[in-house]
Amino acid sequence: MADNAFLGTGMKFPPQIDKATGRFVTVSGNQTVKESIYLILMTQKTERLARPDFGSEIMSYTFMDTGVTMLSIMRRSLTQTILAQEPRISDVDVTTEFHDREGMILINIAYTVAATNTRDNLVFPFYLNSGELPEETVEEDFIMPDEGPGTPYMDE
Repeated sequence: MADNAFLGTGMKFPPQIDKATGRFVTVSGNQTVKESIYLILMTQKTERLARPDFGSEIMSYTFMDTGVTMLSIMRRSLTQTILAQEPRISDVDVTTEFHDREGMILINIAYTVAATNTRDNLVFPFYLNSGELPEETVEEDFIMPDEGPGTPYMDE
């Protein structure tokens, strides 16, 4: 197997503690690249004060129109962002798959680790309306946290 030391070793995201050693769990090799891409997607631009250009603008697409044009704009923006911020990869191909029922877009990011010419991918679920209740939720079954039996808001 090829030596992937040049890809580095870093702390696993989200941070976890190894119960056996009491130290942070680390990742190395191709997994560091995958987690780096995930961090780029999950960090909003200007969120980091020391690096305001780091991150993506994926959250600006939260309540977007899911037409072909907007999905194409989102794919192009993500491709450019990932290529600009992750120097260890090349040949990024972003595809999207819209799932109307779940209110999400599956973003598939295929890329090549440049130094080893290894193809890998990351599937990122992007929820368009995460604050809404699913349609299957019956209003009678939904009780507000402060409400209970006998409150004026509940039909008895």
